Amino acid sequence: MVTIVLFGLFAVLLLMGAPIAVCLGMSSVAAMVALGAGRPLNIVLGTVPQLVSAAITKSVLMAIPFFILGGNIMEKSGISTRLIKLAQACVGHFKGGVAMVCVLVACFFAAISGSGPATVAALGLILIPAMIEVGYPPAFAAALMATAGAIGVIIPPSITFVVYGSISDVSIGSLFISGVLPGLLMGAALIIMTLWIGRKNHLKLLPRASWGERWKAFKEAFWGLLMPVIILGGIYGGIFTPTEAAAVSAVYGLIVGLFVYKTLKLKDLKKIIIDSASTTAVVMLITAAASLFAYVLTRARINVAISSALETFAAGNTVVFLIIVNICLLIAGCFLDSTSALYIFTPLFLPVAQALGMNLVHFGTIMIVNLAIGLVTPPVGVNLYVACGIAKVDLKAISKAVVPLIIASLIVLLLVTYIPQISLALLGGA
Repeated sequence: MVTIVLFGLFAVLLLMGAPIAVCLGMSSVAAMVALGAGRPLNIVLGTVPQLVSAAITKSVLMAIPFFILGGNIMEKSGISTRLIKLAQACVGHFKGGVAMVCVLVACFFAAISGSGPATVAALGLILIPAMIEVGYPPAFAAALMATAGAIGVIIPPSITFVVYGSISDVSIGSLFISGVLPGLLMGAALIIMTLWIGRKNHLKLLPRASWGERWKAFKEAFWGLLMPVIILGGIYGGIFTPTEAAAVSAVYGLIVGLFVYKTLKLKDLKKIIIDSASTTAVVMLITAAASLFAYVLTRARINVAISSALETFAAGNTVVFLIIVNICLLIAGCFLDSTSALYIFTPLFLPVAQALGMNLVHFGTIMIVNLAIGLVTPPVGVNLYVACGIAKVDLKAISKAVVPLIIASLIVLLLVTYIPQISLALLGGA
């Protein structure tokens, strides 16, 4: 009965177009009432504030608002423009060079923002028109920007890795390191696919930059490029925790924006703080609602039943289990945001992964790469909608254009899934 109420009401609300936090929260509360049938309502629902408070006050989640703040500060400081100029100076003169710039800058900026939609919004306003100008169709330009922006949740610092780490109790520092090579591999796959698609197009070439121009572009972008080095170097070197690294990133971004680039004014801080607080509130609201959903799964032992069924079906075969995981998460990514998907599926999949002896850092990377692809799969691919708004194309056109890029991403997913060394190499293969 509880299972029917939980998943049934969730599906109905989702089909009605209710916000995902509302779907998770209302279905969870209804299931808690069904679970506590016969008990006073105030006692049954009295646990809700405690559960929500416990979910959103975890110390590791403090990294989220700081990473969001740091990313917003660096974005407003003009770092995106400087990164674009550096990439254009290096590869802009090649055929398809502007598309290569799009992917390369997305990888760089991903190491600053930690968010897919934020990467698309910050870079798309410049790069989508630039790709259209050299001859790419608007739909493909928007699709490439959306897919490249998805790398933002794989390359550290990644807000999605923080959420997974808080649910699974896996080291966030290790998760960050594990995302580096998969993120770069996805970037390489997108470049290869883009060059293959554009091989017959008559594309305009940018003038070749001199070494002096490249050096100037590098010097201007240097302080932005240094930010991920400080974050990852500090975490991996044991200087500070991921949460402390997030705070350092915000302070570093503020210093660079105010005193180095001098593009940030004190009057800009009010809007930056409001935007950061708004984005954080959305993430935390979803986290709170999803934690209730996860509580019902555990309290009603639904997760145990599903995990047992998965373990039985996989019959101890890791390959079969990972096929199931990938299919489930790819489908979920079409309808759910990454935070909600992690709270729903991590409690279901993690016990089976542990029973099969999988490295949980590697498993987390598999989940995050899946959910990154979900950012560009319709009908609820968030990155697609952001790119559509910038390029002024409809969802149907961009959904068709994004197909070959999704195929390239799926190839990377298969490699990451079945070659653990891709995720674990920088961790010593642990």
